Amino acid sequence: MAGTLAEAPAPAPVDAQPKRGTASPDAALTVAGIRIGRQPGFDRIVFDLGGKGTPGWTVEYTDRAVQDGSGRELDIPGRSVLEVRITGSAYPFDSGVSPYAGPDPATDPDVPGIAVATPLVFEGVTQSFIGVDGDRPAFSVSALSGPTRLVIDIASS
Repeated sequence: MAGTLAEAPAPAPVDAQPKRGTASPDAALTVAGIRIGRQPGFDRIVFDLGGKGTPGWTVEYTDRAVQDGSGRELDIPGRSVLEVRITGSAYPFDSGVSPYAGPDPATDPDVPGIAVATPLVFEGVTQSFIGVDGDRPAFSVSALSGPTRLVIDIASS
């Protein structure tokens, strides 16, 4: 499923197929924040991005959370793991944006069953993993502007 920059999040998640979007040619973005929230019918994860351009992404379920570069396998809480790869990424010293420095994994007590691993940048791609307490639930992905962010909605019961 190809993605584009949208002013509103994608509709409620309907499938668990991989999702992809293309970064703008000038993209140089750094993850500055991670937010987790509950909406009717889905849980929302927001990657706040600073820098310039529009992010690209590949988001899909994986059997193992393996870090790019090191090959280290991470222990991500949850029954299913979504791998999030944000393209058009830049190291903080290139983007001038302070990187996310919160808890690892990021969680929210109001949204049990979601845990987001701290993002890691490697060769122009930011990689993170989302642990989900569910058997590969449907999800959707959208990029928003003003400010720039990548939004992942995961169906909840």
